[in-house]
Amino acid sequence: MIKDAKRKKVTILLPAYNEEASFPLIKENMTKVMAENPDYDWEFLLVNDGSRDNTLQQMIKLHNEDPEHWSYIDLSRNYGKEVAMMAGFDYAEGDGLIIMDSDMQHPINVIPEMLKYWEEGYDDVYARRKSSKESWMKRKSSQLYYRLLQKMTHVPIQKDTGDFRLLDRSCVEALKQLRESERNTKGLYSWIGFKKHGIEYEQLARQEGETKWRFMQLVELAVNGLTSYTVAPLRISTVLGLCVSLLAFIYLVYIVVRTTLFGDPVAGFPTIMVTILFLGGVQLLSLGIIGEYLGKVFTETKGRPGYFISSYNGKKRKE
Repeated sequence: MIKDAKRKKVTILLPAYNEEASFPLIKENMTKVMAENPDYDWEFLLVNDGSRDNTLQQMIKLHNEDPEHWSYIDLSRNYGKEVAMMAGFDYAEGDGLIIMDSDMQHPINVIPEMLKYWEEGYDDVYARRKSSKESWMKRKSSQLYYRLLQKMTHVPIQKDTGDFRLLDRSCVEALKQLRESERNTKGLYSWIGFKKHGIEYEQLARQEGETKWRFMQLVELAVNGLTSYTVAPLRISTVLGLCVSLLAFIYLVYIVVRTTLFGDPVAGFPTIMVTILFLGGVQLLSLGIIGEYLGKVFTETKGRPGYFISSYNGKKRKE
């Protein structure tokens, strides 16, 4: 089939980890995307992030059935979603790139709206959740995190916005140049700039499988985001140290004055213990913050590749 040279190609990037059960729905939805948007050439790029079930076999099956539209990357191990997306950026062939979760909680009915704004000249059409099927605690903690991140960094971070978006090739090429291994891609979208436009969508309920995000993974992602785009935690520890020193000096003056003028005995053991524990807590907090930043420096200075792949569409590739 000869393709129209003027037709744009759009890649839909679908990172997957243990999503075997979601593949019938993935195939159904992507087939519908092609049928409802015939003015574009479509590529569906699947990234197997070290799955332990039959996710890879499902990817191979789709590629064998329709190699023109379905491609897959098999990473050498589980690197996490952030690195899986980086691999997708490297291998995507489209003029535009749409990132979606493979659990199909991102609705395909907003894709035509994304394409419309892209054609109007926007480079990054990001989707903002109007509502979420997540628990109350998870929603509120996410909202608090984004508010905190927005106040602490000079980079404008879109709140209630994840990876579901359409990126122009210019944005993809910019992201490909950012090779840090401790990645927080949600912040990188904002950091690279370009012309952005937001749309809203209703997040769907997961129909198959279960979420792969655990509490500690979310905490790690949040800490990584804070330490990637701001040094505010270091400044907070400095201010906290100054405040503690000032309070300690004021308390010292108070003890001296009270003892000198009124002859009150100074409480020994309780005062010493409270002071030691308080100062020790502040010191450990400050050391922990410094350690987070130092750990990131240690990791990045190794200069290791972000990932290795076992195969691309069944062929061995070196990265």
